[in-house]
Amino acid sequence: MLHLRTCAAKLRPLTASQTVKTCSQNRPAAVRTLQQSRCYSAPVAAEPFLSGTSSNYVEEMYCAWLENPKSVHKSWDIFFRNTNAGAPPGTAYQSPLPLSRASLAAVAQAQPNVDKLVEDHLAVQSLIRAYQIRGHHVAQLDPLGILDADLDSSVPADIISSTDKLDLAVFKERLRMLTVGGFYGLDESDLDKVFHLPTTTFIGGQESALPLREIIRRLEMAYCQHIGVEFMFINDLEQCQWIRQKFETPGVMQFTNEEKRTLLARLVRSTRFEEFLQRKWSSEKRFGLEGCEVLIPALKTIIDKSSENGVDYVIMGMPHRGRLNVLANVIRKELEQIFCQFDSKLEAADEGSGDVKYHLGMYHRRINRVTDRNITLSLVANPSHLEAADPVVMGKTKAEQFYCGDTEGKKVMSILLHGDAAFAGQGIVYETFHLSDLPSYTTHGTVHVVVNNQIGFTTDPRMARSSPYPTDVARVVNAPIFHVNSDDPEAVMYVCKVAAEWRSTFHKDVVVDLVCYRRNGHNEMDEPMFTQPLMYKQIRKQKPVLQKYAELLVAQGVVNQPEYEEEISKYDKICEEAFARSKDEKILHIKHWLDSPWPGFFTLDGQPRSMSCPSTGLTEDVLTHIGNVASSVPVENFTIHGGLSRILKTRGELVKNRTVDWALAEYMAFGSLLKEGIHIRLSGQDVERGTFSHRHHVLHDQNVDKRTCIPMNHLWPNQAPYTVCNSSLSEYGVLGFELGFAMASPNALVLWEAQFGDFHNTAQCIIDQFICPGQAKWVRQNGIVLLLPHGMEGMGPEHSSARPERFLQMCNDDPDVLPDLQQANFDISQLYDCNWVVVNCSTPGNFFHVLRRQILLPFRKPLIIFTPKSLLRHPEARTSFDEMLPGTHFQRVIPESGPAAQAPAGVKRLLFCTGKVYYDLTRERAARGMAEQVAITRIEQLSPFPFDLLLKEVQKYPNAELAWCQEEHKNQGYYDYVKPRLRTTIDRAKPVWYAGRDPAAAPATGNKKTHLTELQRLLDTAFDLDAFKNFS
Repeated sequence: MLHLRTCAAKLRPLTASQTVKTCSQNRPAAVRTLQQSRCYSAPVAAEPFLSGTSSNYVEEMYCAWLENPKSVHKSWDIFFRNTNAGAPPGTAYQSPLPLSRASLAAVAQAQPNVDKLVEDHLAVQSLIRAYQIRGHHVAQLDPLGILDADLDSSVPADIISSTDKLDLAVFKERLRMLTVGGFYGLDESDLDKVFHLPTTTFIGGQESALPLREIIRRLEMAYCQHIGVEFMFINDLEQCQWIRQKFETPGVMQFTNEEKRTLLARLVRSTRFEEFLQRKWSSEKRFGLEGCEVLIPALKTIIDKSSENGVDYVIMGMPHRGRLNVLANVIRKELEQIFCQFDSKLEAADEGSGDVKYHLGMYHRRINRVTDRNITLSLVANPSHLEAADPVVMGKTKAEQFYCGDTEGKKVMSILLHGDAAFAGQGIVYETFHLSDLPSYTTHGTVHVVVNNQIGFTTDPRMARSSPYPTDVARVVNAPIFHVNSDDPEAVMYVCKVAAEWRSTFHKDVVVDLVCYRRNGHNEMDEPMFTQPLMYKQIRKQKPVLQKYAELLVAQGVVNQPEYEEEISKYDKICEEAFARSKDEKILHIKHWLDSPWPGFFTLDGQPRSMSCPSTGLTEDVLTHIGNVASSVPVENFTIHGGLSRILKTRGELVKNRTVDWALAEYMAFGSLLKEGIHIRLSGQDVERGTFSHRHHVLHDQNVDKRTCIPMNHLWPNQAPYTVCNSSLSEYGVLGFELGFAMASPNALVLWEAQFGDFHNTAQCIIDQFICPGQAKWVRQNGIVLLLPHGMEGMGPEHSSARPERFLQMCNDDPDVLPDLQQANFDISQLYDCNWVVVNCSTPGNFFHVLRRQILLPFRKPLIIFTPKSLLRHPEARTSFDEMLPGTHFQRVIPESGPAAQAPAGVKRLLFCTGKVYYDLTRERAARGMAEQVAITRIEQLSPFPFDLLLKEVQKYPNAELAWCQEEHKNQGYYDYVKPRLRTTIDRAKPVWYAGRDPAAAPATGNKKTHLTELQRLLDTAFDLDAFKNFS
């Protein structure tokens, strides 16, 4: 609606055509035609009630009057009639122009104070707004009635609340204070006065005006009962209006008898499932749902509504509480497979080490009985690290949307369940929210459901968070938050319907806060009375929600008692029959709990289709074509930076010379896989350009803002898409997201690059709980690649080490056992048995091969690559096309190829190393003239350990002593991993000496001179042939 800008423009009489044009823009109703009349001449300053916020109200009243004079108070009708006749606004009630004797009599009888009238209406508007903003603070959310959900027992000063927080006497006193000369300046007599309702509320329904008493009552019903709505922080008017309409419209929360019976049946299943487990296994931990049984019908309502709106794939993540119930009654996993998990005689998993039953995931496709549409449900397995699965679920959802072309999130969606303490306390929640609207990470809205037990293990929420609600973190992305009393199942169902509709309408996150309680302790063996005696005294007296709701429906005549009891006995029978069948299960088939199957990738029994890997080389034509595209701009009229022009020219010269550097090798690996239909996604901080300005996969037009070009997507006519995206400044959240993306399909190369390898430790939880043990715990293979820049180059303790010792320490191979080296396809078998692959390439060509091997292998393993920094531009770190042609492979070990290899008997020392330090060693060896005395062998693949190739190397130099050389400190790096395995390789026939930095607490020095001194010392040790004589 147009704002009134001057007094004359504000209330100037309009012609019929002007009236229609001005006032019908937002009110498609019949317009009253007025005769043209003269304009006002009074200045705005003379009429203060027409300036500021008052003008908005007067404008609304005027447009309403134009549509229907009877829709406004009689005093306004007279006022507008007189002003249209020409009276200045300030005197419209004192000296109106005579229209007729009848109108003069009307004016004489109606002489209200216009200023007061406007102020009263504005006060009512303020009151309505106060309820919309702060009504949730007085909503009756706690089913126990002992704690305020917002941790504040006070009532906001601008709300006249009649809820249980105030007794009648206090309510009357508040009413007097807020009315008679108080906050709003209303009189108590105004309670029965009719006020016109603003367009920012829907409490009137079909009515445009209500008495103040009714206005307050309807606001109380909308905002202060069992639902608390937080939304007024959202800065989008359309979204706010949408929410207002959903919760303010009178009679909006109505359910049919059939819907009530369905809700009751779902509550029966939810409640009786937990009671059945308690009866059968009373001493077992199961992290039951008692106290929040309404979660099951809540989730099913969200899924039903989403299915109705077109969603056919829902990916869920949740903590342990209630997980078995969700598996049974939402995902619909066979009950016998759940019950057999409680059998102490059940044999261990048929593969891997397994996990506890309340961590396992599930994938299931079934018919949604409400919508009669197919729905696929996936519950992602999770560790005990609460909220760690959040970004993983987001990544998997993004991937599924990507693969089915769902660019708006209409087919695939995610639901995340949270605990109240974790939602407020875990920083990963914030990181995940901040991915929700980024172009390369958005999943177009997630429905978050918080199981708000109002306690975290034993910690009172008043000691666990500083915010009023556990959900306040969601406000940072303008997600509406719906708090609801979980003992009111119908309120819960309505809120869940609205949440699903919100996600479907706006494709943004939304939070449902189920304010409930935890009937038992943290687990079934825990005693909560130690720390929460008063809360648990009340809980012991609390009637279960199923009983409450059943009694309500019986009283309403929706069901009768026999029907209710029959529903219970029917589900009890289902449980008993499943329990009987569960006794036939003798072994845990972990594949039954797989959350991300890859149909067609493995054989029917889940095995690789072969145990071999083809050559990772390419034809020269392909290499040349990719190199030419990498060194050009494939878009016309695109101006790139001058410095970038020089970089592309250098690339072109490398291609002409049949040579690649590090960036070009990566380009060729990616480009060739895209040609083969493999989607590639590279994510991380500043990966588009590369932290070290070497990659430049996204070109920016220097003359047109935000115009970019990705040459990699211009390689082949029918290539797979290439996604390269700078991430938010997050490691934990983004790495979890990429892990989830890699879960969805084996036919994609998903890479996450740390800005420096040192920073991966803020994502340690994802590495330790998902990437390292994921297959062993959940039989879930994953081919994610971690690129971790690493190298001691004098850049200080936070820009030097990717902590290789940590990754190697978590490898699952035995250092004291020499494997069968005669086994067919020994190298592939090693890869198949390991939990992840750890490499440190010293040449661009080997980097190219290991990236391609990651996809060409018949199975998937995480790949950890310690990538270089100085080698990106090192003149010796180059690879000829000859080492990348068909028939070539990744080299697990690069043996000595110089003079020492020609006369191995004369070699005095065999140095083993990995990565960048090789170039320091060769330079020093050349300077000392020791090329015939010292052989240098590079171990490119550290894990699985290349026992077979290293045995050949040792045997080749029978007279050489063995030493491991590294630039890292002795208690870090690779030494503690390599030494025992080398000793096992040679049957402990010789010692393995150490040449490197001394042990230290920090990864590197911050002083450049000290760095160089340490480097020279380790080189002196490496080439001093007498260095270890005193230790023999």
